[in-house]
Amino acid sequence: MKIDITHLRKTFGEKVAVDIDEYHANDGEMIGLVGNNGAGKTTLFRLMLDLLKSDDGTVGFTFAVENGTDTPVEHVVNPAESEEWKEHTGAYVDDGFLIDFLTPEEFFEFVGKVCGLGKKEVETRVKTFEHLMAGEILDQKKLIRDFSAGNKQKIGIIAALLHQPSLVILDEPFNFLDPSSQSVLKRTLTEYNHATGATIIISSHNLAHTIDICPRITLLEHGHIVKDLSNIDHSAADELNAYFDQQAAVEQE
Repeated sequence: MKIDITHLRKTFGEKVAVDIDEYHANDGEMIGLVGNNGAGKTTLFRLMLDLLKSDDGTVGFTFAVENGTDTPVEHVVNPAESEEWKEHTGAYVDDGFLIDFLTPEEFFEFVGKVCGLGKKEVETRVKTFEHLMAGEILDQKKLIRDFSAGNKQKIGIIAALLHQPSLVILDEPFNFLDPSSQSVLKRTLTEYNHATGATIIISSHNLAHTIDICPRITLLEHGHIVKDLSNIDHSAADELNAYFDQQAAVEQE
């Protein structure tokens, strides 16, 4: 899925949360969104997902729609004006995306039903995430609210990928995960991107993880895009590390 952002602005009182004149994501890109606390990453995601209304500007999603021929037709929608994008999008921003009085099995089945998947197909797709679940999610006979923060995170991410969306948005997906799970998640997202051609945008405070898996990295500060870097073969690492080192030095003065 392609993403086109134009003159997007959101303020909370006098605080500018997002102010992006123009930004484009190409179909199939895997993009890391980085920035310090308060940079506007989560607000941007919520604007893209129509969970917040912008003060100005637009977000456009372009995706392929089958039209009965061998060549799907590109379709452009504004998420604030259309519901069509939802079936092509998977997202996990926080545990508010979960239904925590269900078991994981019940939740996955519910998500699948909303997306038009049968119970057997849901079970088959969930099994592809066995390494990420690490034997701690299924058959536990407990509700989602009783799982650890890390396992809730895994449940939300699996649910976001379950219907094989062409756009995936994940806010701080490595939060609460132990090192082994972080490694498995990096592999899971990379393989999903390669297998489906989906556009994936993740935010993370962990610069190393982002540099590891994202060929493009966008740096957001105070709602503005200050750097948009190619990261082929980790080429953005030095520039990003230097930027954050400089920011830390300024804060200590």
